[in-house]
Amino acid sequence: MSTSLRLIEQLKPIWAGEPKSYSGAAFTAKYVSMKLYDRLVIWISTGAWAAGTAAVTLLQATTVTGTSAKALAFLWVWINTAALPDTWVKTAVTSNTFNLDTANLGYWIEVVASDLDVDGGFDCVTLAVASPGANADFYGVNYLAAQPRYPDKDLPSALVN
Repeated sequence: MSTSLRLIEQLKPIWAGEPKSYSGAAFTAKYVSMKLYDRLVIWISTGAWAAGTAAVTLLQATTVTGTSAKALAFLWVWINTAALPDTWVKTAVTSNTFNLDTANLGYWIEVVASDLDVDGGFDCVTLAVASPGANADFYGVNYLAAQPRYPDKDLPSALVN
């Protein structure tokens, strides 16, 4: 048996939002601290989609409770489809926003810690999704905190400051 580190020992998976219908409701995922991680992957999976359009944005804050939250700029989202589940297409976002509007897609957003307003004390990130309207539109969200700054230690929680 190999003695090398397993992926679970190098990545910190975080359940950010349960998969369910967000009909008529906006959603904000858990805030995560990037103090001890250099990258964060946000992975959204859609399920059944009735016809709504839900705008996706990112926010940064100074604490995991959302203190002083403000927009976080990002340029790209990678999107895949059920037809090609291992093919991801790099897609430009407009004004730091893209829409969830299709069933059975995966969306991947990568955040680099240095993209945050670190000089202003911002080191926490969350995903915000606007209401898809009065539609039974399903999605769920997970995070992967990656590139720990102290990889020789047990991976610390990213849900605390």
